[in-house]
Amino acid sequence: MGGGEQTRRSFLAAAAGLSLSALISGCRRAPSAETDEGEELPEVRMPPPPVRGAGRHAGARLVFYAESVGIGAAIDRALAQRFARDTGAAVDVVLRPRDATETYASYQRLFQARSADVDVLSLDIVWPGIFAPHLLDLGQALGGLAATHLEAAIQNDTVQGRLVAMPYFTDFGMLYYRTDLLQKYGYGAPPTTWDELEAIAKTIQSGERARSRAFAGFVWQGKAYEGLTCNALEWIHSHGGGAILEGREPTVQNPRAAQALARFRRFVGTISPIGVTGYEEEDARNVFQGGNAAFMRNWPYAYAAGNTKGSRIEGLFDVAPLPHEPGYESSATLGGWTLGISKYTRFPDAAIAFVGYLCSPEVQRFRALVGGYIPTIPAVQNDPDVVRVLPFLERVRGATLVARPSNQAGARYNEVSIAFYQGVSKALYGTEPEKALEQIDRRIRRSLR
Repeated sequence: MGGGEQTRRSFLAAAAGLSLSALISGCRRAPSAETDEGEELPEVRMPPPPVRGAGRHAGARLVFYAESVGIGAAIDRALAQRFARDTGAAVDVVLRPRDATETYASYQRLFQARSADVDVLSLDIVWPGIFAPHLLDLGQALGGLAATHLEAAIQNDTVQGRLVAMPYFTDFGMLYYRTDLLQKYGYGAPPTTWDELEAIAKTIQSGERARSRAFAGFVWQGKAYEGLTCNALEWIHSHGGGAILEGREPTVQNPRAAQALARFRRFVGTISPIGVTGYEEEDARNVFQGGNAAFMRNWPYAYAAGNTKGSRIEGLFDVAPLPHEPGYESSATLGGWTLGISKYTRFPDAAIAFVGYLCSPEVQRFRALVGGYIPTIPAVQNDPDVVRVLPFLERVRGATLVARPSNQAGARYNEVSIAFYQGVSKALYGTEPEKALEQIDRRIRRSLR
């Protein structure tokens, strides 16, 4: 194992014990378009920053596998258009599947075929180590820019001494809540424990269903995909049940983990819709932003989306750390996305220039102001305008970040995650939690042999 890979693994292991404040400050809209699913994209009301120092790349044609969730899709298209206008390169934007598991499978197929069909790829932060053999080393071309980003983020993207990706934004789970509804029903603060959330959600749901039978107390991501790994890791860790693996030893088969799964199974059909077991991020956001939920677990991108002009909940919600069991801590799964370049690209110079533009301070600031994306450049995090539009950062600093076990599982991470979220999904559909955890334990052990 090379030193760079060890550095990356050390970062992810350490991240499991970091407070959110350490990540946040550890260093202290283009025309509307449609998604590939036919949905209209939000309007980007601020012009993207100009491309500086990238040179001309006329004749290059890049394919960018881009963001597909919320306003991020519109932002990425606007940035691609600006890069094309300023450099002469053509950039075709393909919106990646919203399901991260489907995106992962698409990349596997592309790389196995050594395909040049995609040049620039958005990568979940747990993927650089898996796909590193198929990604360009960006160290020489973008090393100076990399030095301006959070050191931990660069360590994550460095594999065996090679900088195989560049940080695009960081992420973590948060609790969204309707401030107006808490006030209406006599609650002065958001819940801090899961019992409190359940009680408040029941009360608000009961009252609001006089207005809408579709109203839900709490929505989250319950579909069997990578998002469920993120959600369930938060549930289990906040109940004192650990974080899936300790080293390469599964730790999920314990009473605290079973308690967490039993609780969320109880939520399905009571304070959460029956259909929550098929929800991804956008499904939950659409319910919450449509005014039909009191609470939501989601990523930071939903904050800006909820406050867009015309939103039914504009100015009527806030965020807080996710609840926890008494005696344990609020837990937020560490997320985020990076950008990598396929080593099979026919236009490496243009692709490097494009990634350099997308990961520049100017673009990170733009994405923060327009889309609420959390920058990975400390100087941008501390920009007064960014602080103004991301006020929630101060309110969620108390959460403990929990890393998915990509560092321990290495190239087998995807198998481990699939075993985990499929087992959790079975529990949500009625399998006894203890049995589901036993099956998860057995499958993970088999994957790591």
